[in-house]
Amino acid sequence: MTKTPRIFASLAAVAMLAGCVGGGGAPDVPVQPAGIEPLPTMADDGLAERKPDLCKASTYANYVGQPGAVIPTLGITKEFRVVEFRGIEPQEYNPNRIVFRLDGTGLISGVDCG
Repeated sequence: MTKTPRIFASLAAVAMLAGCVGGGGAPDVPVQPAGIEPLPTMADDGLAERKPDLCKASTYANYVGQPGAVIPTLGITKEFRVVEFRGIEPQEYNPNRIVFRLDGTGLISGVDCG
């Protein structure tokens, strides 16, 4: 038997272990180069600029806990949307639209703008 296969096996094992050892290479945290603006983050997506209660949703806050069937009887003259429990809601944002959110039993669980 020759020692060549054992030597190659030993060298292969050493090479694999050497790849696991961290050696003073590049830092794990990226560094921003000088003179280049940083990329926008998720916090800069425009959603932080929403005006609170632009649609006057607080006017209808006293209906939370009432059945969703009362919504058409409220005489709302502006655009509104009813989002059923686990329903699909389009993602276009309209700050002037009132959104009534229903829970699993059909009761109004929240009112906001959107």
